[in-house]
Amino acid sequence: MAFSAKTPRTLINPALRNPLRTKIRNPKSLYFSKIRKPHQISSTQPRQQLSFPDTNSLHSNNPNSHVHFLCINGKLQEALKYLDSMQELQIPLDEDAAIAMVRLCEWKRAFDEGSKVYLFISNSSNSLSLRLGNALLSMFVRFGKPGDAWYVFGKMLERDVFSWNVLISGYAKKGFFDEALSLYHRMLWVGFKPDVYTFPCVLRTCGAVPNLERGKEVHVHVIRFGFEADVDVVNALITMYVKCGDLPRARLLFDKMSRRDRISWNAIISGYFENEECLEGIMLFFKMREHWFDPDLMTMTSVISACESLGDERLGREIHGYVVVTGMSADVSVCNSLIQMYSSFGCWETAEKVFDRMEWRDVVSWTAMISGYENNELPDKAVDTYRMMEEQGFMPDEVTLASVLSACACLGKLDMGIKLHELAKKTGLISYIIVANALIDMYSKCKCIDKALEVFHNIPDKDVISWTAIILGLRLNNRCFEALIFFRQMKVSLKPNSVTLVSILSACARIGGLMCGKEIHAYALRTGMALDGFLPNAILDMYVRCGRMGAAWNQFNLQKKDVSAWNILLTGYAQRGQGKLAVEFFNRMIKSNVSPDEITFIPLLCACSKSEMVTEGLRYFNSMELKYGVTPNLKHYACVVDLLGRAGQLEEAYEFIQEMPIKPDLAIWGALLNACRIHRHVELGEFAAQRIFESDTRSVGYYVLLCNLYANSGKWDEVAKVRKMMKDNGLIIDPGCSWVEVKGKIHAFLSGDDFHPQINEINALLEGIYEKMRVAGLDGPKCDSMDEVEISKAEIFCGHSERLAVAFGLINTVPGTPIWVTKNLYMCQREGLTNKIPKEIEKLLTPMENVCSYAKALGLWPSAQRTSADSVGVFLNLWISRRDRFLAFEFPTSACDSSLAWTLNADRLVI
Repeated sequence: MAFSAKTPRTLINPALRNPLRTKIRNPKSLYFSKIRKPHQISSTQPRQQLSFPDTNSLHSNNPNSHVHFLCINGKLQEALKYLDSMQELQIPLDEDAAIAMVRLCEWKRAFDEGSKVYLFISNSSNSLSLRLGNALLSMFVRFGKPGDAWYVFGKMLERDVFSWNVLISGYAKKGFFDEALSLYHRMLWVGFKPDVYTFPCVLRTCGAVPNLERGKEVHVHVIRFGFEADVDVVNALITMYVKCGDLPRARLLFDKMSRRDRISWNAIISGYFENEECLEGIMLFFKMREHWFDPDLMTMTSVISACESLGDERLGREIHGYVVVTGMSADVSVCNSLIQMYSSFGCWETAEKVFDRMEWRDVVSWTAMISGYENNELPDKAVDTYRMMEEQGFMPDEVTLASVLSACACLGKLDMGIKLHELAKKTGLISYIIVANALIDMYSKCKCIDKALEVFHNIPDKDVISWTAIILGLRLNNRCFEALIFFRQMKVSLKPNSVTLVSILSACARIGGLMCGKEIHAYALRTGMALDGFLPNAILDMYVRCGRMGAAWNQFNLQKKDVSAWNILLTGYAQRGQGKLAVEFFNRMIKSNVSPDEITFIPLLCACSKSEMVTEGLRYFNSMELKYGVTPNLKHYACVVDLLGRAGQLEEAYEFIQEMPIKPDLAIWGALLNACRIHRHVELGEFAAQRIFESDTRSVGYYVLLCNLYANSGKWDEVAKVRKMMKDNGLIIDPGCSWVEVKGKIHAFLSGDDFHPQINEINALLEGIYEKMRVAGLDGPKCDSMDEVEISKAEIFCGHSERLAVAFGLINTVPGTPIWVTKNLYMCQREGLTNKIPKEIEKLLTPMENVCSYAKALGLWPSAQRTSADSVGVFLNLWISRRDRFLAFEFPTSACDSSLAWTLNADRLVI
């Protein structure tokens, strides 16, 4: 009879084929009678073709007895040789000897030998007895071959509950949960009554799916067949409800148990931990001790992991003490859990002590220590520990490789990363997606984005982390357009998470993709992720970097105002050189009871520097440690050098460097060199450059600064020497690139680009503007006097890409439309031009390199002595309204974010 309306009417996976037979029997022919009852199955042994007289003595001359004797003594190979001899002599194998050989193969995990024995039995008989069939079922299930077990099951003349239990467990262990549940229902359908071993297996299957409805149905069967008081069955029920997330029902079963064992306590305690109710699980652990149940290793590893999840270091140390007292501290699994717990608390030194005291370690121990170092930002120690692991002969697993690759990414160890990649391919660990994702991250951070793309394309089933890693990698390697393309491809098959959106918003900000950024913001609002994790601050940063301070303020007022949010807006004011507004915003931050961190003071000092607010900047620097408890680092010292240098106090800046309590780095000397370039102080600039080149001869920006210093001072021979030095060192300057967003699409222009479809229209427009300038008495488009230097940077890159971008914007927009241009390099301005511009020029867009001259002619330039410097790796926001005749050019810098920011910096120019 059927016990459920959901009982399946088809057989289990009929497409399976038996690899052990040449003539395969179609499983569809294995039908069971719908009216078959247990009492209808014959209790007598059917007549077998493998007949041989019984032998009670193992020491007789009977060949089967000798095979049996060899199997009992574990001599499998000798038994197989003897079996071959019996086959040649056509001596049949009796049931006892066959069962003995099957059980020995199972015990030795000898699949090939077991298959040989099965083939011999199959060739001798078309059917199997109950005992021999059960033995073969058990062997194939142990080998993980449920398909072979299914064929054995079909050949059995008689079956019992054990037969069904073994087959159900075989399918369940291999992950064929639906098939296992279907077998259980068929077992009921043909009239077999489950026993105490059936229900735990079936309930584990329901929990593994998880399928709460099926689990409840089996619970009804438990009650119907009278097993509701059996401890093992109730423990399985508790585990099933826990795995299905129904903690109240699991707790109800636990509380109603008249008798509990240690497994009962472990099931409910671990259930609370798995469902993130760690505090209740800890309370049950203490209650377990009150009932005089001693926890086992499984209990303790679960409790230690719960302390890690709770972040309760004190409780974790108390549990550690209990482990030591009870003598469980020598167990490897307990020590591994302790290492992970202490590492999560940031107590990596304590984790080290636990690791060092271990008498025996496994690969999990090494992995826990390596990942602990990596998570605590100690990549050097992680790499060293991995090398020790290799020396001691341990092979890494997928988690080990992922952790070491992450450490290599932090350290930029490309060579070691490549070796780990080869190891992953050799051992097959590359098939684990966690390893592939770590490789993408490592290659991206080591500036080998093409290798990262190769790994990405070889992943068959990409997950969200794979897509996020490659999108972030493209952003880090300044291939933001491709990042946007990959993001759109990802959305076709997968839903991005908040980390993905943070990465793609950074790419939008990098190229000034405001419309793309707005689309992503809208997507975050639609999907309910707008307030997740770092996403609100990423949205805020995107608006700030795209120059939309109004939209940024709206976002700021809607989100949680943590210190990062305040820092982002403060950076926006600093990038625009709005020192007074930055100071006012900082004071507002303090009044809001938000404590500044070390990042806060970097944009604050930058803002003071760009606005020449020397007194205010020095006051904030001196109050960092005394008033706010923030110890200045090298970036803060670089800000002060720039503050003094921009204000023309070069001697004071040099003395400040000499009196620093820490050794100045390249960024500090770069700040001084930049100040010398601005104020044309050649001698001190050469001294700063000498200090830089003692440590770094590969950074192009410092050479460009020195070139500009010599060029502005008329030292063309020195310019040529610096250019030759760059050439000898094989240094190549990145070409200027500008992006302009028109009608929601982003267009890129490189310096000297003549491949654009509208290049003829663009050049015609620019030539018209140049002609008008010449008529007005202005020179044609050129940078400064550096044109006289052979292959000088300014000659190659001065204004080309941004002119093309602006001209394209003018051609493809209606009058009055704002044009925003994002630029990756610097922009030059000329000085000393005419003081008067005819009104006709006001009707035309002034080329960007002549904005400074145009401002002076209109009497709008605030200081005749003020010059505009070079800006590297940053963006330029250009707003143009042709009717209102108002031009505003902003040159924000990433000086607040990068230690290399002082190689090339930028003033703010507002007209």
